[in-house]
Amino acid sequence: MEKLRKLSGFHDRGLLEKARLYLTRKPLPSLEERKKYDYEFATSTSFHGVHNIVRTRSKSRKALWMTVVVGSICLVAWQIGSRFANYFSWPTTTSVVVQYVENIEFPAVTFCNLNRFQTQAVANLSAIFFLWSIVSGVLHLFDTRETFGQEIKDFLQGNQNFSIKEFTRNNGFYLNNSTLLDCEYFGEPCYPENFEHVFTEYGNCFTFNHINIPAKRRVSASGRGLSLLFDVKQAEFTDDPALGFVDVGITFAIHSPKAPPRFDGLGISTPVGMHAHAAIQQVKTIIQEYPWGECKPNIKLQHHKLYSTYGCLQECKARHIQNQCGCLPFMLPGNGTECDLDKFYNCVSPELYKIELAGLCTAGTHNSTCPVPCEETDYPTTISYSTFESEKALKFLSTKLKKRPEYIRRNLVYIDIRYHDLNYKMTRQQKALSVSELLADVGGQLGLFCGASMITIIEVVEYIFTNFCWMCVFLLLKAPEVPNWNTTDQNAQTHKRRIQEC
Repeated sequence: MEKLRKLSGFHDRGLLEKARLYLTRKPLPSLEERKKYDYEFATSTSFHGVHNIVRTRSKSRKALWMTVVVGSICLVAWQIGSRFANYFSWPTTTSVVVQYVENIEFPAVTFCNLNRFQTQAVANLSAIFFLWSIVSGVLHLFDTRETFGQEIKDFLQGNQNFSIKEFTRNNGFYLNNSTLLDCEYFGEPCYPENFEHVFTEYGNCFTFNHINIPAKRRVSASGRGLSLLFDVKQAEFTDDPALGFVDVGITFAIHSPKAPPRFDGLGISTPVGMHAHAAIQQVKTIIQEYPWGECKPNIKLQHHKLYSTYGCLQECKARHIQNQCGCLPFMLPGNGTECDLDKFYNCVSPELYKIELAGLCTAGTHNSTCPVPCEETDYPTTISYSTFESEKALKFLSTKLKKRPEYIRRNLVYIDIRYHDLNYKMTRQQKALSVSELLADVGGQLGLFCGASMITIIEVVEYIFTNFCWMCVFLLLKAPEVPNWNTTDQNAQTHKRRIQEC
């Protein structure tokens, strides 16, 4: 290794010596030549004010122009620094545009009965309400473990093969000709077959205009849309007021056909004996990606065609539960072994609280598990109510449906969902300052204070580079001479002999 190090040192010194020999063939510019080069640069550069310092003979005038040039350089440096600081604060602006169209896509609407179960089916199964609250906790967290823990344990021990999913599907709210008395979409009749079943925290729910329909439904006239008449059958369906279900009527959520329905805080409730008039508007929101905004454009969901924060949170919970419990709740998207009631009570429910407390599935900012979507379509709704129905209409419906007027007032719900206008509102978050605008701003500051441009910058860079090269050459030529380590053996012996003679 020592020999290799010496050979490497010999090689490096040989190169240095060759560089010295090469540079000595070309003489270094003299002091006068370098002064001449500096003078020519100062008098010919497009950087304003410098030639006034060089050409004038008056010392006071030199001092004045030197102050002006240095002051301008300081000002332009401060201005450019502030421009870059502003750019790297990632400012944004928000524009709102109302776009009128000839036709517009109708949203999906999911309807649920506020009373989830048939009274006869749960007459002797009071634990059903609490079991469903545990199961639906994947969507809307509700703690029943401490209050009803022993009752649920007793039920689980006596019903090992009980399926809350099948029980709810068979004994929950149903949609047929007896509960959907009338349905009309844009003047055309619609039927229970046009609705798709979906589980929510309200049990059995039904979605109109779901994603699986063959063609998109579009509206071409404002003031017309979807009209429905429901019979909630108040005597047939019930719920437990201890869990907060104290109302009677229909609740519905308006959402994109590609997104799952969300009722937590977004459901619109319509009581019996009322006519709900829902005027909707389509609002599209476009958010910039990080660092200007909080979205991430590359995030895709496995089981939803459209990215949404709510759908992302569902998939996040599904992954954690599947990893920890080895099963998948049927209300969450994904493919896996369905969790039984024992797993729901002893694993899924505690895992949900762990997810909430540890913040394993968060939403909002760009560094959260589920950031906001880059594009989102919402349907803000203006709702108004009127009493259903008038005395004359009540007699007409009583005769048509063969129901007593009191039954109609206590069980029927009328809902109208229509576009207020054929337009949509687009809220777009935009970059307040682009790269081209930043360069234009910097160029404007250089031109204002120094009369400089990109060509001026190139001139200055060339001047500095030339002087730097001259300095390197000067230092290299003034370095001490390096001995020639690559002497032959004969020269070495001759040198040794001379030393001995001395």
